[in-house]
Amino acid sequence: MLGNFINALAQILNFLITVLYWLILIRALISWVNPDPSNTLVQFLYKVTEPILYPIRKMLPVNFRFGLDVSPLVAFLILVFLRLFLIRTLLDLAARLRA
Repeated sequence: MLGNFINALAQILNFLITVLYWLILIRALISWVNPDPSNTLVQFLYKVTEPILYPIRKMLPVNFRFGLDVSPLVAFLILVFLRLFLIRTLLDLAARLRA
């Protein structure tokens, strides 16, 4: 039973990571066209992704910011790491608990 719970948790986390990945990607693409800040979709994207991107932006050294916001790239790398390490570890643990 614990194996099924951990498997379900891993699947939910994988889904959330995928959603965050796409939201950050859409925000990065929209930022290239100077979006209207009063647009509700743009506001939604900023409200959802800013709590993830802002701390990354603050941690980047000032000399690393070369006029381009690289925080989405760093966020992508973190999300890929979480998918490859955390999700796979949880799925392996769930498989061992079910066996």
